[in-house]
Amino acid sequence: MKRILGLLGWLGVLLVVAAVVLRILYPDLHPYYRGLAMAGLVVTAIYTLSQWRDIGRTFQGKQAKYGSVAASGVALVLAILVGINWISNRQNKRWDLTANKEFSLSEQTAKILGGLTRPVVLHVFYTGSSEQHRARLSEYTYQSSQVTVNYQDVNRERLLAQKYTITTVPTVIVEYDGRTEKATSTDEQAISNALKKLTEGRVKKIYFVEGHGEHDPTNSDPNGYNGIADSLKTDNFDVAKLNIGQTGKVPDDATVVVIAGPTIDYLAPELAILRAYLGKGGKIALLLDPPSKAATPPLAGLLALAKEWGIDVGTDMVIDNSGVGQQIGMGPNVPIARPAAPGHAITNQFRLATAFPIARSVTPVEGGTSGHVAQRVIETSPDSWAEADLKDLYETMKAAPDLKSGDKPGPVGIMAAVSAPAPDAPAPPTPAPGTPPPADAPKPETRMVVVGDSDFAANDPINISGNRDLFLNMANWLAQQEDLIAIRPKDPDNRPLAVTADQAQMLFYFSMLIMPLLLFANGVRIWWKKR
Repeated sequence: MKRILGLLGWLGVLLVVAAVVLRILYPDLHPYYRGLAMAGLVVTAIYTLSQWRDIGRTFQGKQAKYGSVAASGVALVLAILVGINWISNRQNKRWDLTANKEFSLSEQTAKILGGLTRPVVLHVFYTGSSEQHRARLSEYTYQSSQVTVNYQDVNRERLLAQKYTITTVPTVIVEYDGRTEKATSTDEQAISNALKKLTEGRVKKIYFVEGHGEHDPTNSDPNGYNGIADSLKTDNFDVAKLNIGQTGKVPDDATVVVIAGPTIDYLAPELAILRAYLGKGGKIALLLDPPSKAATPPLAGLLALAKEWGIDVGTDMVIDNSGVGQQIGMGPNVPIARPAAPGHAITNQFRLATAFPIARSVTPVEGGTSGHVAQRVIETSPDSWAEADLKDLYETMKAAPDLKSGDKPGPVGIMAAVSAPAPDAPAPPTPAPGTPPPADAPKPETRMVVVGDSDFAANDPINISGNRDLFLNMANWLAQQEDLIAIRPKDPDNRPLAVTADQAQMLFYFSMLIMPLLLFANGVRIWWKKR
């Protein structure tokens, strides 16, 4: 009997060790390793109780004093560990030391989570192990107490997978206020986009005007706009093209209208359509490039439209002599812009450099126009200027600032924005059945943003530092979604270690010959001393 009781102690230890190993190798088998751990603790407790006589002897005579001191020390250490664990569970703090903060949620996602007023449940469907998803999605529960994450193995939860029509894994079903959205990956962009669709209630529609040489949102060429169109879709915008000369009006479902780089001016009826749209609370982004040649006819109608809203677009070209453009892979004369003081909602917390390949000046009219007072949003460095003599610039390809000839000194404005109440705006659309009306909906406003360059959002320059975020911030401000103006998730940096042939050979000899020989020599030395 005593021998059997002695084996119970070893059995308890083996069960606990098995539970730990199972937890490490197969973390999804929660019931099994928890059951093993509980069984091990029960068996160990039975063994301990069977040894009560031996334990009692340790507290008799002289050993009692030493035993009590040892027991007190163990109890104190356990109390400290329990206290540390209790504090860490309630004062959770993490540090992301990666250069691109790839293990932290973006500022935009944090804003969405911070604005949640109802519980959100993420149903994560996967196969294999859930650990690869837990590390990423735990950030959502860490950021907001409103978020709960449930992990469902599709091979075990077939009925649940059938209910949500799961066809690929991983898939995340985002559930909010009785409605669901599906994200077909566990990356931050997909989940945050699903959250935005649920919390906003409807998708915003952004139209890109065509028919005058504008950038095409479906074109994948370097000069195309399909890169920014994809980003707008991720930001919960529906992207479409619009030919106002054919439709005769701006569609009623238009949230924002973008005029990106027209090469010919708009006709009078088209301008009248745009004016009517603005009068009803419309939102327009007007991106106008400098004249491609000195003799190029000015876009007089569009320039007049901008001036009616308090924004003066110069017939010039911005030159930057700071040389900063070379640091981000652009030409030395490419203007590098920054947010203008005192700051605008578009550039709130915006600390990224933006580059404008070929830009013209955009300046708010002093005192405004007809009550429309614009604000400078982006400006260049003090080492720049706006060159007014385009004929000489195109002929000589050289320029020097000459303020007496009409050049504008730096910093030069490149982007300006204006807003005004829209009392004649139509009533907001009725929410779809089952969709609650938006809380604290903003009052209708007419908004316009004018940028002196359209190429900054084309497929090649859009990847430069803050260009993409600036365009998306502009679109969200125009759509009166200031709460979504933030820095968006970035892709992880790819930092390969490039070595030459000589360096690779040196690494090989050092790791395969020199280090082993040094260890062997040290072993011989120790053996010789103890010989």
